[in-house]
Amino acid sequence: MKQRLQEQFEKEISKKLMEEFKIKNYYALPKLSKAVVNIGLGEALTNASAIEKAVNDIAVITGQKPVVTKSKKAIANFKIKEGDKIGAKATLRKYKMWSLVDRIINLTLPRVKDFKGVKRKGFDASGNLTIGFIEQTVFPEVDSTKVDKLRGLEVTFVIKNSDHKKSLRMFELLGMPFEKVN
Repeated sequence: MKQRLQEQFEKEISKKLMEEFKIKNYYALPKLSKAVVNIGLGEALTNASAIEKAVNDIAVITGQKPVVTKSKKAIANFKIKEGDKIGAKATLRKYKMWSLVDRIINLTLPRVKDFKGVKRKGFDASGNLTIGFIEQTVFPEVDSTKVDKLRGLEVTFVIKNSDHKKSLRMFELLGMPFEKVN
């Protein structure tokens, strides 16, 4: 079973990308590989229930159980010891990934207050796009009455065979609302 946006990519968007960038081989096209939803929790050092709440929020947003992330090394300035629980993340692929892209474009971003578009600086050199959200309640799946504290989160879309220009164009064709260039 394929998601609506995935079918649109395979039937229409891939052909446009091949024409625009003069790509001859379908397998050389930029393609979404995975999406990673991540919450970093500095407060987890003093509030043990913060991890549990963040895990629940990510589980509701993604539809799968997230992994609790731990610090790899000690950082004295932040009072972090090696192995401390400092966040949670979930990696989505295939249907769930395409479903998340669709929900972010069509449901979540329109709910963001004073939204002017996704920043074009969100791309890295490999063409991966990271979008930061100030609060988890912009996702329609999260029940705002059950939220104890607003927490920021980020979603990173990992793209294969790409660079900044190709990824930007691919997301434009998918319908991602980018900020206007003056």
